[in-house]
Amino acid sequence: MLRALAPRLGAGNPALLSARAQLPFHAPSLSSAFHTSLPAHESVRKRQARLTKKKNLEKRAQVQERADANKPHPVLGTSPGNEAKWANCDLAKILLTEESVQATPPPAPLPSTSALELPKHFNFGIEDSAKEVLFKALPAVTAQRPFLNANLTINPQQWAGEQAVAEAQEMVKSNMLARVVDMRNASARGIAYENRRRCVEAFSEPEKPGDTGRPEVQAALLTAKIRNLWTHLNASPRDIHNRRSLRTLIHQRAKVLKYLKGKDRSRYHRVLARLGLEAGAVEGEIIVR
Repeated sequence: MLRALAPRLGAGNPALLSARAQLPFHAPSLSSAFHTSLPAHESVRKRQARLTKKKNLEKRAQVQERADANKPHPVLGTSPGNEAKWANCDLAKILLTEESVQATPPPAPLPSTSALELPKHFNFGIEDSAKEVLFKALPAVTAQRPFLNANLTINPQQWAGEQAVAEAQEMVKSNMLARVVDMRNASARGIAYENRRRCVEAFSEPEKPGDTGRPEVQAALLTAKIRNLWTHLNASPRDIHNRRSLRTLIHQRAKVLKYLKGKDRSRYHRVLARLGLEAGAVEGEIIVR
């Protein structure tokens, strides 16, 4: 600037020109030096407020981390360390798995069988009344059928021997039928059908058996499906389509239980205990990862 004003300040003055020539020239800097003026001049009150805020944020993060660690599993419905809640609930006691079905001992070979051996679990939804007909009443009537002819005359001793032979044949047939309806021979679809039948029977009202529209029955059916699908996804983690179906089932269960909670709180808490679920797993925001 001084050089630009040289003509105006008197270019003919040698002393002034010499002084201007000795002035240093500073180029503009593109970087600023490091300084601590703000922290150094920070007031005690502001510093205390900043440290208090930092401490509160750290404490809040720790509390949230502990809450997430103790939060019930959105799929299984139990918190860490409380897995026994599922094992002791009513639903777990009636559901069948492939492992539990195959763990039952196999029946004895047919030629050495002299008595009726019924399986522990029956396929095709056979109930107690049907068992009574198939394995007791029907074999007895079938064994006596050849001797019910009024025109037939037979020696009592001969009749006793033939009756024993007929009963032995019917015993073999009954054991063969028992093997056919054994749950050990069922597929995954057969086991799922039996589990659905058991859920409807166990969670329906005694006055209204088979009430599939009851919220408790719906929640039990959904929980059984969720557990079965979760076991499948643990074995096949890349099955993304069924993972999406799992999320849908979990939110459907939460919706059913929310409806039941608004209708009758006592029934809501009772069914949670029977299903082995904690309230935190079905209430609020549910995130399935």
